Amino acid sequence: MDYEIKLLDLPAQPVLIMHAVLPVEKLPEFFGKAFGGVMAYLGEIGEAPTGMPFGAYYNLDMSALEIEAGFPVAHKLPDRGELLCKEIPAGKFVSTVHRGAYDTMVPAYEAMTEWAKTNHLEPSGVAYEYYLNDPSADPSIVAETEVRFPVKE
Repeated sequence: MDYEIKLLDLPAQPVLIMHAVLPVEKLPEFFGKAFGGVMAYLGEIGEAPTGMPFGAYYNLDMSALEIEAGFPVAHKLPDRGELLCKEIPAGKFVSTVHRGAYDTMVPAYEAMTEWAKTNHLEPSGVAYEYYLNDPSADPSIVAETEVRFPVKE
């Protein structure tokens, strides 16, 4: 698959998330809990997400994956239980859209890393995956995921 890779200069973004360290097999259950919990809380306080759901990956340890999952929000909100309001820092991000199953995303990361190197940029931090659609709701659609990671010169 050919990837269209972009360099984005993004402002800081408040997000409402749930954090966990878990084996990769538990991701679907965690995403359901996190996304459902965030949406329920936002509904209770009369707020709405300002973007698509995302996962933030802090490591690649498949037996102890450190992850946050949630939604972008318009402004800082009060924490509640396991739900935390944080901020994705402003900065430059390499970005592309992967079309296909979630377990076939490695080439997207490889293409982005190679593009960054070619452009004298170094990946520097958390990888973000924004889930642009939900193939579980309609099996006839192909998953689309925007992948972003911060870079520095």
